[in-house]
Amino acid sequence: MKKYSKETAVGIFVFVGLILIVYMSVKLGDIRVFSDNHYHVSASFNDISGLRINAPVEIMGVSVGFVDDIHLDLKTQKAVVGLSLEKKIMLTDDAIASIKTSGLIGDKYVKITLGGVGDPIEPGGTIIETESAIDIENLISKYVFGKV
Repeated sequence: MKKYSKETAVGIFVFVGLILIVYMSVKLGDIRVFSDNHYHVSASFNDISGLRINAPVEIMGVSVGFVDDIHLDLKTQKAVVGLSLEKKIMLTDDAIASIKTSGLIGDKYVKITLGGVGDPIEPGGTIIETESAIDIENLISKYVFGKV
């Protein structure tokens, strides 16, 4: 009887350990398994240098979503960024999406400046007003070589 109770205890310990490993992998890997509390919008930019998938989307410094897709639209010759925003955030069509840098040489993120009087953007809609990323390397090289 003792042999089976030890084996059962070890089996339960291993099972609980595997469940915890899976849970931590999902949480630390920033995988969104059952997240239906987001809706998607898109925005087109001329330049998105340094922006990555899963980059944060912020409004007034508060993270309200993440970048979930980046692709190139060959018709308009623009980079299209898919944004996943919390459902409680209501954007209007006069909102402005900008690509910003956290710190001097930090990671890129999308900053949304809220509008006020426009019509609401429906899920799957597009943010019309955008500001592309500023290329710091290009600015520095222009300054160094006297083209400013």
